[in-house]
Amino acid sequence: MNAGEGQGVDHDECFISVDVETGGATPGDYALLAIGACLVDDPETTFYVELRPEDKRITVEALEVSKLSVDILKTMGEPPDSAMKHFAGWVADVVPAGGRPVFVGFNAPFDWMFVADYFERYVGRNPFGYTAIDIKAFAMGRLGSTWAETSMSVLGPKYLSGRPLAHHALSDAQDQAALFRALYAEPAHRHED
Repeated sequence: MNAGEGQGVDHDECFISVDVETGGATPGDYALLAIGACLVDDPETTFYVELRPEDKRITVEALEVSKLSVDILKTMGEPPDSAMKHFAGWVADVVPAGGRPVFVGFNAPFDWMFVADYFERYVGRNPFGYTAIDIKAFAMGRLGSTWAETSMSVLGPKYLSGRPLAHHALSDAQDQAALFRALYAEPAHRHED
């Protein structure tokens, strides 16, 4: 799934599936609690970290979804600065020399904004830059479907044997990678004029 790109120079694109668990809806108000990532083409090459929560709001609903414990994260979670440095190091290690990491997410705008915010604040740069592929938008284009038809309740039965996302950042990243690979393999939908 690596593709050449760009203005006379080939850059191998390295697709990395990323999923996060958070304390709520936006990084300005809510803490990033966990990051899971894997190579789309090699989902056993993984990164996972649980973060010590920043002094931000965390909703009960978010914790019910992720099953994470704030008390455990406060004592066992990795400080955000070292967690993000480790994640940046992992990305650098898995992307081939001269390659470009491409963030892949299921509802990428949500996950990407947390990752981008934390990278900028704790590392000073986002290794992904502004490159992100949203699997839901990709599915719309690939399948010629509606937004509603890109929900996991629709795509899961067809591409993931019906299993729901576990809401564990690493497991979900690996499932997202499988979904993206399957969608990538689908023939592209051709719009009839």
